Amino acid sequence: MAPLWHKERSKPIPNHAPATTIRAPDVLAPDVLAPDELAPDELAPDARFTRGGAEVTFRAGAKAAMRTQGGVRPKGRAMSEDEGQSRAYPVVRLKPKAEARAIRHGFPWVYADELVTDRRTQGLEPGALAVLEDGERRPLGLVTVNVKSKIIARMLDRDPDAVLDQAWFEARLSRALAHRARLYADPFYRLVHAEADGLPGVVIDRFGEVAVVQPNAAWAEGHLSDLVQALVALTGVATVIKNGSGRSRGLEGLTEEMAVIHGPGPAGPIPVPMNGATYMADLLGGQKTGLFFDQRENHRFAARLGTGATVLDVFSHVGGFALAALAGGAVRALAVDASATALTLAGQGALASGFADRFETRQGDAFEVLEALGAEGARFDLVICDPPAFAPAKPALEAGLRAYERIARLAAPLVAPGGYLILCSCSHAADLHAFRNASARGIGRGGRRGQIIHTGFAGPDHPVLPQLAESSYLKALAFRLDG
Repeated sequence: MAPLWHKERSKPIPNHAPATTIRAPDVLAPDVLAPDELAPDELAPDARFTRGGAEVTFRAGAKAAMRTQGGVRPKGRAMSEDEGQSRAYPVVRLKPKAEARAIRHGFPWVYADELVTDRRTQGLEPGALAVLEDGERRPLGLVTVNVKSKIIARMLDRDPDAVLDQAWFEARLSRALAHRARLYADPFYRLVHAEADGLPGVVIDRFGEVAVVQPNAAWAEGHLSDLVQALVALTGVATVIKNGSGRSRGLEGLTEEMAVIHGPGPAGPIPVPMNGATYMADLLGGQKTGLFFDQRENHRFAARLGTGATVLDVFSHVGGFALAALAGGAVRALAVDASATALTLAGQGALASGFADRFETRQGDAFEVLEALGAEGARFDLVICDPPAFAPAKPALEAGLRAYERIARLAAPLVAPGGYLILCSCSHAADLHAFRNASARGIGRGGRRGQIIHTGFAGPDHPVLPQLAESSYLKALAFRLDG
C-alpha cells in the first residue's frame, strides 16, 4: 500500500537555512521567525509583533527559523513585502512521551492523546495546515489538523515548507497514475487510495472519462479545487463527481454531498470492462463510488474455480463475482442482494456481457435467502459471500465476527461435495486472524470441514501502507469443503 512519504515537488523549495541568533532589540526586520508555540520563558519580554499579517518573534540569545509558504529567507536579507504577506504555518507539537520515531518511519497519523492541544491548537480550523514537531521541537513535516477528529493530525509532506497548490497535487497524482498505467490497459481503476498514495482521506476511482472523488477528510474538502484541477490536467477526464457521503466524513465533521463538480454529468450507468465481463456502474446513485474495484483480483481467482460450475453470489451488488464467473465459463450463476436497483444493474451487465440466459437474481435479505436456499435443498459448486463491513470499527468487532460466523454457517451446507466456498470481509477492525477463525467456526457449525486453498486481498490499485494496518482491510478466504 519506493517510500510513500518522500519529497515530491515539481519545483524544489530550499530546505531550512541556517538559523541566526538575534540579540539587538532594535532590529527592524529579523532574519528569522520563531515558532509561535514557544514557551513564554523562552522569549524576550517584548519579543512578539505582527508585520504584514505574519507574526514575527524575537527570541533573545536563541536560534529560530522563519517558515512561510514561500520557503526560507536567506540570512542577512531584509523581509520583502510579499514574504510579509505570506501565511506562516502554525506549529503543533507531540507530547514528550509520544512516539516520534513511528512518525519518522512512515506512520501517517497522530492521535488526539499524542498531541499538545493548547489554546492555539484548539483554535485551528478543521483541515488547517501546520508544521508538526516532536517533543524536542524538531520538525517532522507538514500535517493537516482536525481537533474534532480522533486522528488529530495526518502527515501530508515530510517537507515542512511544502506548498499545497495544484503543482503539489499533480506530483502526487502523477506518481499514482504511473503505477495504474502499468497495471491496466483500460482506465478503470482506483487512482488514489488515501494514505497509501500520499493523500490522506482521499479516494479517487476512475471510470474512463469520469472520475469520482471522495474527499473524506477536512483538509481535502478545503483544497478540492486544486485537487480537481490537477486531476483534470493529468488524466484529461471530462467529468469529475464529488461523492461526499459515508461514515468517514461524519467523523471529520463534514456534511454529506453528491455533486458533479467538473464537466457534464453522466447520462446513465457507465459500462466498465473487467475480467471479461461488463459491469454497469451508477456513479451518482450507486453504493460508494459505483463499483468495487478492490475485488478485481479475487473475482479473477473465483472465475477459475467456477469453470463449468454452478455459482451462488451472495451480497452480489452489481454482479461482482457472478459476472466474472460466467465470463470464466460457469454454466449458471445466481446473484443475491437486498437492493433491487443493484440487481437491475447486474442484469444489465449480464446482458451487455452476452450471458443473460445463464444469469439469475434473487432479491432479499442475505441471511434469509441463505436459510431459504438451505430449506430448498439447493447446492452449488461455488458459493461466494461478500458482505458489507460488519465490523467497521473496534466497538463493533465482536458483533461483526458473530455475523461473519453466521454467514459461514449458513453458506457451508449450500456447497456441493468437494465444492468451494469464498468468504470475504472488508472490515478494518477484523484482522485476518480473527476473520479466519470466525469463518472456520461457522463452517464447522454448518456441519462441514474444509481446507484453505487461497487467501486474497485488495488488488494492486489499492496499495497498502506498511506502517498502517488499517490500509489493508479486504480479506478473501477460499475454502475447499469436504466431499
